Amino acid sequence: MNLAEGVQLASFVTLAALMLLAALGVVLSSNIVYSAFLLGGVFMTISGLYLLLNASFVAAAQLLIYVGAVNVLILFAIMLVNKGEQFKPLPYMWLRRGVTAFVCGGLFVLLSTMVITTPWSLSTGIPIGDGAIYVIAQHFFSDFLLPFELASVLLLVALIGAIVLARREFFGELPNVLESTDDLRLPERPRELVGSGKD
Repeated sequence: MNLAEGVQLASFVTLAALMLLAALGVVLSSNIVYSAFLLGGVFMTISGLYLLLNASFVAAAQLLIYVGAVNVLILFAIMLVNKGEQFKPLPYMWLRRGVTAFVCGGLFVLLSTMVITTPWSLSTGIPIGDGAIYVIAQHFFSDFLLPFELASVLLLVALIGAIVLARREFFGELPNVLESTDDLRLPERPRELVGSGKD
């Protein structure tokens, strides 16, 4: 193993460990704002893994879209909706946690089986590095244009929904505010006397 392979292996282990720790923090943190920030850390470490795979365009897209747009949208939604209320204990909480653990364990086994059984040999027919950008652009503006536009509409609807949920109390009080119209009137501006032209 030469120096370059050693640096690449050390970078991969460091990024993978940081990603796993941040993902555990997202799930186990009791503060939802900290979970959202840790989710941004997960997205950034995934971008670093893409850089190790010589996929610079995908790494930049990961940072711009997931960290710069999706994670910021999640943070805005949390900060607009979060009322700082304490969660009340739900009935049959142990059953819900058991079902959640079962589903997560099943997904972990399924993904582990896929990773083990997939042949990971590099095919030379697939363009890598900067050559992949042209192939991605061709598919992006032909085959996958409609899903991208639908995703942007979905994000816009989510943002509008978060604002409506956050301003729900204000909308409930709006008719009572409009009943007193005296508070909404502006003081009348004094009019300047205009000469009639006759002295």
